[in-house]
Amino acid sequence: MSKILLQTTISDCFDDWGIDRFALLAGKLRTAGHEVVARNRSDKSGDDPILSRLDELGFDQLWLMAVDSGDGLTAADAEAILRFRCNGGGVLTARDHQDLGCCVLRLGSLGRVNQFHDPTVDQRLLCDDKDTPSICWPNYHSGANGDYQPVFAEEPPHELLRTSRTESGRIEWFPAHPHEGAVSATVPFASVLAQGRSTATGRRFNLAVAMDGETGPDGRPMGRALAESTFHHFADYNWDVDRGAPSFVAEPPGGQIKADPSRLAVFTDYVRNLASWLHPAAVAAAEADDEFRSLSRS
Repeated sequence: MSKILLQTTISDCFDDWGIDRFALLAGKLRTAGHEVVARNRSDKSGDDPILSRLDELGFDQLWLMAVDSGDGLTAADAEAILRFRCNGGGVLTARDHQDLGCCVLRLGSLGRVNQFHDPTVDQRLLCDDKDTPSICWPNYHSGANGDYQPVFAEEPPHELLRTSRTESGRIEWFPAHPHEGAVSATVPFASVLAQGRSTATGRRFNLAVAMDGETGPDGRPMGRALAESTFHHFADYNWDVDRGAPSFVAEPPGGQIKADPSRLAVFTDYVRNLASWLHPAAVAAAEADDEFRSLSRS
């Protein structure tokens, strides 16, 4: 099992998306047998004492909830995360609409698969969620907080989407959110894991991008990574609206998950799959299996 750092990019703040609003996620990971350290950024200015030394502290995975407006990682924090991946550590990032979480741009290739607001682009062509005019592109409207959204994926499904609890053998629903961000497979070792569909425009958009097979400057394999279009796939409020949200959340919640929690239970297989897939030993095992098949064919 893994030692996981579940971390936000803001310091303690009751009325924001702090780490206490991801308690259900932490609980699911612990129930699956993982050791989880869940924390916000240090309240002190400057480098975070954990993130800036991530590669030295014995963690296997970083689940980074990028909930800041751009200042969530210092240069030292980002460099330590890059070293962590170069040493084989697994990293998940989850941002949100427009520029929320754009600190992940510091994370090399993992930053490049995230798309943030570009003022040179004609926003009239790209704005998807028109219900919240204060939020600019990217802002894909997959549904209300507290509702489900259908997941579209190629066959056969990626191992991250597999489950034994549906007839299709894959996870078919994610928690919805009114304005998701944008992630794209813009590097050779990245692939689109799954797509959603806007309830406002019908546009397809990427829900997550998986990164596997990247090598570091020394030629060694880097840890796997996954970029999620929004941290709301994992937030307590999106799993259980009765948990509440910060006061600035104005959109009315939905009731689908509360009325039928069975599809959310299936979605938690995705959480378990992620924790297994991101573990460094899983990468080594996959490489050994590939080498064995190659030798078998020769």
